[in-house]
Amino acid sequence: MPNRKNIFFYDQQDNEMENTLRPLFDLALRNDFTIVNDAKDASIIVSIGGDGTFLQAVRKTGFRQDCLYTGITRSNESGLYCDFNLDNFDEMLHTMVHEEMEVRRFPVINVKVNNESSFDCLNEVSIRSTIIKTIVIDVLIDDMKFETFRGDGLIVATPTGSTGYNKSTQGAVIDPKIPCFQVSELASLNNNRYRTLGSSFVLNSDRKLTLDIVQSGNDYPIIGLDNEAFPIKNIQTVTVSLSNKVIKTVKLKNNSYWDRVKRTFL
Repeated sequence: MPNRKNIFFYDQQDNEMENTLRPLFDLALRNDFTIVNDAKDASIIVSIGGDGTFLQAVRKTGFRQDCLYTGITRSNESGLYCDFNLDNFDEMLHTMVHEEMEVRRFPVINVKVNNESSFDCLNEVSIRSTIIKTIVIDVLIDDMKFETFRGDGLIVATPTGSTGYNKSTQGAVIDPKIPCFQVSELASLNNNRYRTLGSSFVLNSDRKLTLDIVQSGNDYPIIGLDNEAFPIKNIQTVTVSLSNKVIKTVKLKNNSYWDRVKRTFL
C-alpha cells in the first residue's frame, strides 16, 4: 500500500481552481503530507467539487480498495458523499494526523452487460429508452421471472445512490449501513397486458437481479453508470449484484449520513 500520507487531488482542471487550491496544497505540505500526481501512488484521494466530482474520482481511479476517498465541496455546493468543504480542509488534515480516523464504508453494485462487460457503480445503474417508445424488460430475481416491465426504464440504486435519481422517482432513501440495492420504475405502463409491482423494491446483498431487454424496436437503450452514459449497442441482458467492494471515506465526527440527508433535503 502507498505511504499513508500520500494525497492525490482530483478536480476539474482550470486556472481559477488551481489558484483556489494552492492554499490547500500548502497546508497539506506543512502537515507532512505528500501530494502525488498519479492516483496509483495515493493512499488518500480527495475530490474537489460536489457529489458528481466524487463519483468521477472513484470511477476514474478504479474503485480503489486500498485507499481512502474523501470529498471537499466548494462554498456554493453541498454533497452527500462529501464531509468537508474548502473552509474546513485543515480540520480534515488534523483528523487524519492527530485523531483516530472514523471510516465509513459505502456499498458498491456490480453490473454486467450481456454477460461480458463488467462495471462497478457507487450510485446507480439506469436503463432507459432512447427513442419515443416504451422499453420492455423482463425482470428476474435469482433467475426466477418476477415481472415484465414496460415504460421509460428502470433504476437500480445503491443505498447512497437512493438519494439521487432514485429519490426523484419516489424511491425510498436507504441507510448505507444496510447492504442492499433498490429497483425503481420510470413511468411504468400498467394495463391488462403489462402489470408491474408499481413501487420500488429492495433486494438483499445475496440476491441477483437480471434485466432482459425485449428486442422490440428498442434495441439500443442507453445505460447510465453513476453519472456517465455508455453507448453500448445491442444491450440484451443486464445483471446486477452487490459487489464485495466498498468505498471507504473519512468520516467527520458528528456528521452522520442522516445529518447530511437532513441538511440537503429538510
